[in-house]
Amino acid sequence: MGGNGGGGTTADKRPNELLGSWFVRSGWSKGELARQVNRRARQLGANHISTDTSRVRRWLDGENPREPIPRILSELFSERFGCVVAVEDLGLRAAHQSPSVSGVDLPWTGPQTVALIGEFSRSDLMLARRGFLGTSLALSAGPSLIEPMQRWLVPSPVTPREQPESAAASRRPGRLSQPELDLLESTTVMFRQWDAQCGGGLRRKAVVGQLHEVTDLLQEPQPEATTRRLFKVAAELAELAGWMSYDVGLQPTAQKYFVLALHAAKEAADKPLGSYVLSSMSRQMIHLGRPDDALELIHLAQYGSRDCASPRTQSMLYAMEARAYANMGQPGKCKRAVRMAEDTFGDAVEFDEPDPDWIRFFSEAELHGENSHSFRDLAYVAGRSPTYASLAEPVMQKAVDLFEKDAEHQRSYALNLVGMGTVHLLRREPEQSTVLVREALRVAKKVRSERVNTRIRKTVDTAVRDFGDLAAVVDLTEQLAIDLPETAEAV
Repeated sequence: MGGNGGGGTTADKRPNELLGSWFVRSGWSKGELARQVNRRARQLGANHISTDTSRVRRWLDGENPREPIPRILSELFSERFGCVVAVEDLGLRAAHQSPSVSGVDLPWTGPQTVALIGEFSRSDLMLARRGFLGTSLALSAGPSLIEPMQRWLVPSPVTPREQPESAAASRRPGRLSQPELDLLESTTVMFRQWDAQCGGGLRRKAVVGQLHEVTDLLQEPQPEATTRRLFKVAAELAELAGWMSYDVGLQPTAQKYFVLALHAAKEAADKPLGSYVLSSMSRQMIHLGRPDDALELIHLAQYGSRDCASPRTQSMLYAMEARAYANMGQPGKCKRAVRMAEDTFGDAVEFDEPDPDWIRFFSEAELHGENSHSFRDLAYVAGRSPTYASLAEPVMQKAVDLFEKDAEHQRSYALNLVGMGTVHLLRREPEQSTVLVREALRVAKKVRSERVNTRIRKTVDTAVRDFGDLAAVVDLTEQLAIDLPETAEAV
């Protein structure tokens, strides 16, 4: 039984309607699903798995397969539909997984955080493949994601045995000099600039390599102040590695880096940085069609940094809260969050407080871009509402105009051009939409971002569906095939 992934309980079996629903919508045959399961199992090193059509039929009839089959099915359906399809969503029982497999529920201790970052970054560098790394990675969502993240606010216990070691370490001369630490921090700033200019695909492995080097330094004795700075660098690099992975479509990898970044931010005692990591996780959940999870993560970020985050950071969190509410179809709460984002950003401009580099990207252009996308998302959720599309248009235009003058944030320029194109489609103005998408295509050729490419393709698909006979749409479709062929291996 173990060789074919079976072994589930057979008593009182009833057809698995949830799995059946996902299966029917996928368009796969039983044979095709069996082949995909076997292929993924071989990639994971589970060579004992040998599934066939009769086994798939038994799953649909109610048999609960043994691990790793439920996890593999979750990954396959998630990739098929572009959203998180958890094991429970398939009507299957999730087996208990070790922290290294689940990727989310990890121990909140410094040494284990260092070890996990080092292990994962090494695996990424050596065994990177599209969608997973060496060992299996599965996206987490719902309570299995939110509950472990809530622990970032729980104070870490310090045992009496640890305190003398800490004091001894603080008296020990550091291996790293002040200029070397400064250089590490400035290198992180440079990587962030590269990402904004060139997209996540170009320098991702360089960031992962730098992160791995920092974990080596964290495994050596350092004074307490140096250790905290190194953890802060590790948190920023892990968040950036996650962001770049998200940008090129490696969603499970991105989530794992975000989780590790949050752990490192906790060790650095940097709550605003932790709230920024949670905002990145929230954005990913919106992208994956889980706005409820996105809202939970943002509220956790806001609560955790309420007394220490700068106005600019708070404004960004309000803007992400608005995006979550928009995708949940709650216009009143969305509009309130938009107003709070605008008002708080005004405080940031008025008082001009110094901000860490990781939040400096959140400019007036970014504020307008986020808020306009909230109104655009509301329009879609409300059945292509022209009212919300009209609210989105002037705000989106401000974002496009500002990003056009910003050579350092070309990916954001492309994303907002596409966003403006979708607004024009909502307003049934396809000609204006094609002009903007053509400009986005021009920028996309310079920016290695699967996220930009995917949004362009989806927008063109919508234009074809709604206005396929229009000459401008036909021309745009032909141009898309030339400028943006289906490629992209993440690096």
